[in-house]
Amino acid sequence: MRYWLMKSEPDEVSIDDALAAPGQTVAWTGVRNYQARNFMRDTMQIGDGVLFYHSSCPEPGIAGLAEVASMPYPDPTQFDPESPYHDPKATPENPRWMLVDVRALEKTRLIPLADMRAAAALEGMQVLQKGSRLSITPVTKCEWNYIVKKML
Repeated sequence: MRYWLMKSEPDEVSIDDALAAPGQTVAWTGVRNYQARNFMRDTMQIGDGVLFYHSSCPEPGIAGLAEVASMPYPDPTQFDPESPYHDPKATPENPRWMLVDVRALEKTRLIPLADMRAAAALEGMQVLQKGSRLSITPVTKCEWNYIVKKML
């Protein structure tokens, strides 16, 4: 089992939106970074743990727990000319962007970014590294355990 931190802007999809979705599951659309795409395409497995992180909002931080709920498949937004995530180079025969479904498990108290930065046990966490802007980052088992046991 692996662990991930997945960022979402709450005005696109929040932990509340995910919990209210059918099966508490949402497709993780719109990822347009190759490294983040490769994590979904090549490494994620059903059942992997997810820290559901709200970003680009007044108080960014971990807002809930989730799990990977599907194997990767083509992100349909890449084919939709009306979508802000449209990619004219992508075709159904040769998709460029993949996604996984994420199942929300529970909303937690918000763990603000500042609290994460203040925790010595998390100093190596990828999301906290200077210049880190990836929307999906791996989380170590130790980091996961610390967040779940100490912070939530």
